[in-house]
Amino acid sequence: MTFHWKKWSVLPVVVCAAGTIAFAQDQSQPASDPKPKTEIGQRKENQQDRIVQGVQSGQLSAGETANLEKKEAAINAETRADRAANGGKLTPAEKAQVNRQQNRLSRQIYQDKHNANTAHYGNNEVGQRRENQQDRIAQGIKSGQLTASETAKLENQQRAINHQVAADRAANSGRLTAGEKAQINHEQNQASRKIYNKKHNARTQPGTKK
Repeated sequence: MTFHWKKWSVLPVVVCAAGTIAFAQDQSQPASDPKPKTEIGQRKENQQDRIVQGVQSGQLSAGETANLEKKEAAINAETRADRAANGGKLTPAEKAQVNRQQNRLSRQIYQDKHNANTAHYGNNEVGQRRENQQDRIAQGIKSGQLTASETAKLENQQRAINHQVAADRAANSGRLTAGEKAQINHEQNQASRKIYNKKHNARTQPGTKK
């Protein structure tokens, strides 16, 4: 009888202690960003997420991605200029204009992701290197390390390399010579350094935690 009394008298203490520990653990979690994303900021992030998915799935080619990111960069530049002219805020008319532009971009993303133009990497060293570069770029977009403008430049470089590979293959019955492979690898090394530098410079997407 005494044993049962001790067991049940200790239980509230254990529960209380457990609750205190859980509270302390919860308090130790980093606080959420006190500045929630604006509607325009959230829309921009959603567009970038869709582009990332298209790059990773191969639905978007390097050329298509470069074009989309160039348009996103133009919208961002216009938004910054409008905010600078209005004490950091956008007027209702400016918000409506940005929303219309994002609607057009959204339709373009959908069309580019569902057309016949897709990225085919191939089961070879050149194709694998190309896929790896695209994965790194996609990760940079997702993390905010790459701005839309930086992404457009990197994808334009990949598009140029891809065109060169296609031309070399067309001239050699679908194959690449040892010299052509070495040249492409050299160009991808240069592209790789640019990807790294742009992902680690001071430019990031707004709201990115450094």
